[in-house]
Order: sequence, then C-alpha cells, then structure tokens
Amino acid sequence: MSHLTRHADAIRGELSKVIVGQRDLAELLLVALLADGHVLLEGVPGVAKTLTAKLLARTLSVPFSRLQFTPDLMPSDVLGTSVFRPQKGEFEFRPGPIFASVVLIDEINRAPAKTQSALFEVMEERQITHDGTSYPLPAPFVVLATQNPIEQEGTYRLPEAQLDRFLFKLSVGYPTVEEEIAILEGHHAGFGDTPLDAVQAVVSAADLHQLREQVRRQHVEPKLLEYIARLVGQTRAHKGLYLGASPRASLALLNGAKALAALRGRDFITPEDIQYLAPMVLRHRLQLTPEREMEGGTPDDIVKQILQQIEVPR
Repeated sequence: MSHLTRHADAIRGELSKVIVGQRDLAELLLVALLADGHVLLEGVPGVAKTLTAKLLARTLSVPFSRLQFTPDLMPSDVLGTSVFRPQKGEFEFRPGPIFASVVLIDEINRAPAKTQSALFEVMEERQITHDGTSYPLPAPFVVLATQNPIEQEGTYRLPEAQLDRFLFKLSVGYPTVEEEIAILEGHHAGFGDTPLDAVQAVVSAADLHQLREQVRRQHVEPKLLEYIARLVGQTRAHKGLYLGASPRASLALLNGAKALAALRGRDFITPEDIQYLAPMVLRHRLQLTPEREMEGGTPDDIVKQILQQIEVPR
C-alpha cells in the first residue's frame, strides 16, 4: 500500500496548503476518487465547497472544467451542440464543457429538470449521445457537484435517479473558531488572493488508473458482502422510509469501503469501514415518509438505527 499512500499523502499535502481543517472531507473526496465515484457537496454558501473541489482537481494532471448551473442553462450548454461548417457543407459536433476528466458543477440544484436530465447518461455510462451518435468521455471522469440546502431560495430538488448516481453526499459545515481564526490570519497575511496558485498537480491519469486497479483488488470476506446487502436491504423495509436504497447503493458501499481501507493502509475491508461510510452513501438515496419528516427525522437517523439493528460480522 506504500505506493497508494504516497500519492494520497501528496494530494493531502497540496490541499492543506490552502484548506484549513476539513480533514475528514479531504479523506472522503480521496475515497470517491479512488472508487471512481461522483460526489455531491452540500452546505451553505461560503464554506469553501467550490474551492475544495477546484483544489482537488488541481492536484490531478487531467483536463478540468467548471459549470455554473443557473435556471436558464440548457442541456446543449453542458453536453455540446452541432455547428454547421459551410466549407464541408455539414454539421460538426462541438463538445461541451462536460468533456473533461474532472467536472465541477457549481450549485447543481439551481438548474431545472430538463438540464439535470442531460447528466443521467454521462454520469452513469461516461458517454453522451447526440444526434444518434455516442461520444465517450475521457478517462478518468469524475463529477464534483456543489449544492445549497434545498430550503434556500431558488433551488430545485434533484431527481432521485440523478441523486442515485452520486457515490457520496457530503455535508460541509462551518469551521470551528480556531479554524476560522487560522483562515483570517492567512487572508490577512495576503494568502487569500491567489490560493489556487499554491497547489500543484501531483497525480497523473496513469497514476490514478493504477491506484484504482489496486483498490479493486482489495480482499473482501463473503460475510462482509452479506453485511452490506443486509444493511441496504433493511432500508427497503424500514417503516420510516418511503423510498429505500437501490442495489447501486450496495455497490457504492462496497467500492467506497475498498478505497477507504486502502487509504488507511490495509488490503482488506472491515465492518468499521462499512459503518463509517454508510451515512455518506445512503443519506441522499433515502426518502422519509411524511410522518417521519414532520417528526423532524433525518436519513442519517434512519441509517444509525439500521446499523444498530443489523448484527455485525466478526
């Protein structure tokens, strides 16, 4: 695991040049990167969601693009469009900003359903279809999306099918007083003007492919596969849930646990890896019943209950 640990530490080191605190967030972003999954970052404006995603992209030597989602954004603004070439007398496809290895979508829940639907194929199949022709996206391909809490003005609730395509939903909270003091000190010292310039690319596309192959070969006991299936299956039978998790959630939990174990220096996963990642994998895939919502319950509460109910394999 020394090869993987060396690259992970290099990425962490670059992020720490600018980001104060948020160690858990950095680790989970690395887990998603190694597990070949997309990430949804939710938090109020101003807690460095976009900055963190941009910095992570800068540590990778791969093409990067950023999309600002707005209510008037059209699918062609994301995927690309056909342009007529008079010299050739035919239309030619011009790729949109989605054709990059790391795509940052800022405020994803401010665009309407028509634009959100443009992401369904690209997030799952890593290709788009335009005028009957399929265009593959570059490898690797990762979507890092930020969203404001849905209670805020001008936001739309994302479709369930789209949420299911995100490996993790991560909540970005406010910094502690000590961390905010460190942020102020850095900004006052003049560091806040060009933070992106301080971060360098330390991992290539070939390196990332090799690390992902290493993660896929992680050892998993059959009893842990059964544990994952029981956890996810219980969400479909829970009385407080209107919608449970799909088999895609089971795969996400398995792949995430493999990557987390590798980051922590092990070539095998444990029940603790699964329990730690369960809230991030499941919270955006579950829908509470109206009664449970009125009681003030959350998906994380349900996940915690299920983890306590299912026997842990040893």
